[in-house]
Amino acid sequence: MKATKLLIARHGNTFAPGTTVTRVGMTDLPLVAWGREQGRALGKYLFAHDLIPARIFTSTLCRTIQTAEEIVLGLGSSLAPTSIPIESLAIFNEIDYGPDENRSEAEVIARVGIDAIAAWDSDGTVPPGWRVDPEQIRVQWRRFGARLIADYRGETALVVTSNGIARFAPCLLTESAGLNPGDSIKLATGAVSLFESEDDGWRCCWWNVRP
Repeated sequence: MKATKLLIARHGNTFAPGTTVTRVGMTDLPLVAWGREQGRALGKYLFAHDLIPARIFTSTLCRTIQTAEEIVLGLGSSLAPTSIPIESLAIFNEIDYGPDENRSEAEVIARVGIDAIAAWDSDGTVPPGWRVDPEQIRVQWRRFGARLIADYRGETALVVTSNGIARFAPCLLTESAGLNPGDSIKLATGAVSLFESEDDGWRCCWWNVRP
């Protein structure tokens, strides 16, 4: 039996070069041109590494759906636009940044402090005021992983989500097959990771690769 493969990608850029980047949670921004190119590059990367997904899962936000569509285009002209089913799930929607929604990073740091942001990026500790339940996100990832094993064993699936959700995906991994020491749990914009599962649980093949 082939291993079940789970690709986890972060959507492309929603801010054009030269514009002020803000923390965007539930605000439904579309991709900018560079973000679409990142999606296309992801598709080309997956094709080159023989990682064509049989199905794609996204959040309900347009930036992840648009990234998925660009990935399909990047996979190759031989693929029809509808050849890979895309399912949008609310469990992959970005977190709610509360009072820091749509604020610049400088404004966020001024409110919560640089140590709070460092803790969020190192171990998922939630800064004050953000409306997010890390344990609920972990439970959703585990349920999703179980769904893949039950319904799509031996297939390759791709999840396109956001930074606040992707960072909790390593909860799927067994203790002996986790991230490498020193790896940041933060997934870069336009980056992708690969998990595999056989009979002994999920393991990380690589994390946070940006084509």
